[in-house]
Amino acid sequence: MTRYSPEHKEATRRRMIETAGRRFKSDGIDGSGIATLVADAGLTNGAFYGHFSSKDDLVASVVTQQLEDQVAVVDSLPAGLASVEQYLRYYLSPAHRDDLAGGCPSAALLDEIGRCDVAVREAYTAGATAMIQAIARHLDNGDPEQTEQRAIGLFSLLVGSLQVARAVTDPDLSDRVLAAAYTNAVALATAPHPPAHANRQEPE
Repeated sequence: MTRYSPEHKEATRRRMIETAGRRFKSDGIDGSGIATLVADAGLTNGAFYGHFSSKDDLVASVVTQQLEDQVAVVDSLPAGLASVEQYLRYYLSPAHRDDLAGGCPSAALLDEIGRCDVAVREAYTAGATAMIQAIARHLDNGDPEQTEQRAIGLFSLLVGSLQVARAVTDPDLSDRVLAAAYTNAVALATAPHPPAHANRQEPE
């Protein structure tokens, strides 16, 4: 019986997660059977169960890794609004819209993740929280509550807009969705923060 090194096992697991991530995003979680997933990675069904206890276990691992990779990209950008605008331009581009397999995991999988088991949803919750925090670091104005609110708004706007742009059949409308989303996202990211007391009502 062949014994593989820990490094080989980890590389095999990583390859499985990477190829499954592309397959899930292009064909959907429900549309990707284990036979297809292991074939993509050049493995056998037996090898699959040597790394994952179930398909749900693989899905949770994919969601975790996909979002960690996305957070790493945002974290690697120089701090500041110029980086935010650069990321928005990429995220809301026709090229990203057309690249399901290599694109954002949230935009591709969110509707299915909402129907997955709790382990997958917990993996997504942790990843989405980290992504919001990564965005917030670029928007920080010294007011944590306002910064988080804008980061959540920006994250939600990006994901929802990309989903709409991918769903419509009219190419011109799809392009206009992306363009409008970019305009609104930049406005949200760069809008001046009101003073903390701005929304308080003065006593009569």
